[in-house]
Amino acid sequence: MNPVAPALASRPLALLVDDDAIIRMEAADLLDEAGFAVVEAWSAASALDLLERRPDIGLLLTDVCMPGAADGFGLAREVARRWPGIRIVVMSGPMTPAGHDLPDGALFIDKPFSARHVLDAVRGIEGLS
Repeated sequence: MNPVAPALASRPLALLVDDDAIIRMEAADLLDEAGFAVVEAWSAASALDLLERRPDIGLLLTDVCMPGAADGFGLAREVARRWPGIRIVVMSGPMTPAGHDLPDGALFIDKPFSARHVLDAVRGIEGLS
């Protein structure tokens, strides 16, 4: 039996998607501080694979610029379409959303992000205090 599993089961699960390992580590720490268990992916394709296997994911925090056919905006729209109950936060440094880049209800954070911006976004979107 895994002694960590019961503790993680009581925490909401976030999917963190970024191709930069350092940013993933920083963001994972912030999500943990905000009360989330975290699973990580490095591309939209790997994120979709995780989402298909993990129905318990409640939050997506994704970068925009990633390798592969889909960027973070495309991933956010696909997640909103296929899993409408998942809350979405998109982050980027070089790009900002325009038009219909973001699905309804999604939040955007500029990079480099501050801990306060990430914590405020995920706490607000999930109703955590």
